[in-house]
Amino acid sequence: MGTAQRFEPEKLICAVLYTDAADADAAISQLKAAYGETDLVSEAYLFSEISPYYDGEMGGNVYRKLLSFSECRNPAELAAIKCFTNSIEQQTANAGNRHINLDPGFVSAGRLSLATTKNAGHRIPLSDGIYAELTLFYARQAWHPFPWTYMDFKLPQVHEFLTKSRKIYMQQRKSWLSTD
Repeated sequence: MGTAQRFEPEKLICAVLYTDAADADAAISQLKAAYGETDLVSEAYLFSEISPYYDGEMGGNVYRKLLSFSECRNPAELAAIKCFTNSIEQQTANAGNRHINLDPGFVSAGRLSLATTKNAGHRIPLSDGIYAELTLFYARQAWHPFPWTYMDFKLPQVHEFLTKSRKIYMQQRKSWLSTD
C-alpha cells in the first residue's frame, strides 16, 4: 500500500489576456499583492493573431503575457487561486464582458497544469467548480502538447518562457531538497 506524501511546491504562473495594458497592470498588481513578486514576465504577444475567440467579449485586439511568481506554492491551492483570479476578472467586467482573463497554473519538473472553470473529459475536478488541466508535459528537454493544448501554448516563445520558469523552479527545488 502506498503512503500519501505532502505535495511538493510548484512554480505559480499566470497567463494574462487583456486589451488594455492599464487593466493588465492593475490585475498584475493584485496578483503580486496576493502571491508575491514575479521572477519572470514575458513580452506580450498578440493573442488575436492566434485566435479571435476573445476579441468580441473583450472589445478589440487581445494580448497575452505570462508571469512567473518567485515563491513556489502547494499545487493544492490551484482551485483557490483560480477563484481569486475570477474575482479580479469580475471586478473589471462591464455588462458581463471581461476586460482581462487570468489563467493561473503551476509549472513543475514535468508538467504545466492550468486551472479552468470549463469541464471536459481531460479535466480533473478540484473544488468550487474549478478543474485542473494538464496542458503540457516536459520530457527530453522540451515541452510537449496534448491534442487539447491551447494553440498559443504550442508557440515557441511560450515554451521559451516556460523553460526559463522551469529552470528557476529547478534551482529552487534543488535548494529545498538539499535542506530536507
